[in-house]
Amino acid sequence: MLKDQIYQDIIASMKAGNREKTDALKMIKAEIMKHEVSSADAKTDDQVVTTILQRAVKQRKEAEKGFLEGGNEQMALKEAKEAELYQEYLPEMMDEESIKKIVQETIEQVGASSPSDMGKVMGAIMPKVQGKADGGLVKDIVQKMLVG
Repeated sequence: MLKDQIYQDIIASMKAGNREKTDALKMIKAEIMKHEVSSADAKTDDQVVTTILQRAVKQRKEAEKGFLEGGNEQMALKEAKEAELYQEYLPEMMDEESIKKIVQETIEQVGASSPSDMGKVMGAIMPKVQGKADGGLVKDIVQKMLVG
């Protein structure tokens, strides 16, 4: 399981003396534990861990951008390194062409014909691409295909 791999990597990075990696992975471990404590069903399967990692990557990229705008390049670099580390645990992301193909198939399956069908299409697509595609990119592609 992905959770176990992260926990093992924390131990390995501690033994190797890699403080940055250890600290970054401990933050993910804390998020996983927080989920387990706060969730009634407390299932922490790979999909849950992937969601936690994706959220962490997004947060780090936003923080990196903020630090760059604020002129703090050292902190921006730290955030970028953490985002890169977290991405190593994520599955390979789908390319734009693959997403477009799935979007087109889904539009045909649900019979969508206008932008008002956006919710119907997104609801059908997201389970297919969960953890494999950026939701914002999927949304943009769906909008373009429903308008055009």
